[in-house]
Amino acid sequence: MNSPIRYKQLVQLILAHARQIIREPGVLFWGIIFPILMSLGLGIAFTKKADVTRDVAWISTWQSPSGTEPGSLISAFMESNHAIKESDKDGSVLYRITIPDDKLGNTTFTFRTMNWQKAMVLLKRGNLTMIIGERYGQIEYHFDPLNPDAQLIYLKLSNLFQHPSVLQQTSNTSIKPLTVTGTRYVDFLVPGLIAMGVMMSIMWGVSYEIIDNRAKKLLRRMVATPMKKSHYLIALITVRVGMNFVESGLLFLFTWIAFGIKVQGSVPALITIFMAGNIAFAGIAIFMSSHTAKTEIGNGLINLVSMPMMVLSGIFFSYHNFPEWSSSIIQKFPLTMLADGIRSVFIEGAGFAEIAVPALILASTGIIFFLAGLKIFRWH
Repeated sequence: MNSPIRYKQLVQLILAHARQIIREPGVLFWGIIFPILMSLGLGIAFTKKADVTRDVAWISTWQSPSGTEPGSLISAFMESNHAIKESDKDGSVLYRITIPDDKLGNTTFTFRTMNWQKAMVLLKRGNLTMIIGERYGQIEYHFDPLNPDAQLIYLKLSNLFQHPSVLQQTSNTSIKPLTVTGTRYVDFLVPGLIAMGVMMSIMWGVSYEIIDNRAKKLLRRMVATPMKKSHYLIALITVRVGMNFVESGLLFLFTWIAFGIKVQGSVPALITIFMAGNIAFAGIAIFMSSHTAKTEIGNGLINLVSMPMMVLSGIFFSYHNFPEWSSSIIQKFPLTMLADGIRSVFIEGAGFAEIAVPALILASTGIIFFLAGLKIFRWH
């Protein structure tokens, strides 16, 4: 801009910079609107609500040695506290009990009846943190002892089951710590970190490099060579994908040594979903960087794509913390599909059958965006 050179006075310099900001919509968006949107998303996830809902899996099919009705103590608790019986989306039965508290807010416990296999899958996915059941005349609590949220639920539930309104003596409780591979928080976290690493590496390593080279007029020099633009783009993607394999491998090696992380499912399926995620983000990166020559706009575009997904897609915490209506939307994000796919192979023992659909969607998304970006790509 020539205004700062042409006008010497301080006032004119200030006015020139003000006009520059006003004329650039991207500056207003990233400086004002985007931080507000980020605070809104984080606020929904982390702000304490007046009413808290806790999901608990109830294994109601264990028989006691005396042959009495399964789960009689818990059933008596449900009856004495006037639990509301409902039908879940999948046809299973759930019970809701609301504990009023004027000072700390009401707490609603949702007890979902299910078998042990389904409960473990939901626990590994982060959909719930506590499993209860009754066996040998005792109420058993299954949870990760290192999970603060699970500890809090245990303290509240154990206090409720010892309330005089319960008809049976329930002081004989049994705690079953879930410390096996797949149920710990670190087992949930590591696959998410691998997925996020793929996204950030591709978005910044491919997209930003193209925009930066275009801004520095380096692409203008390349266009004079007999090099095809498709070769240039594929070379960038290949190098970055190779680096992602190395980085993810080192992360897995460290967590395997330090925490005993294991891949419980199919390794070829893991490689397939990993490659599909790389293809998806590579195509998106090419499409975003195909036209602009300003690094400021490039930074904004990359953050526009990566930051919401990094917050919403279940990398550090389950996206089920968000309102229920938003889960179906979040599950369609590329990072969510990649993280859920990697996590299912790591901790749920998934194979090709489970990751086939998300892998196909991710790969198709990447190819479509790549072809569209190649079509509109410009050197300068």
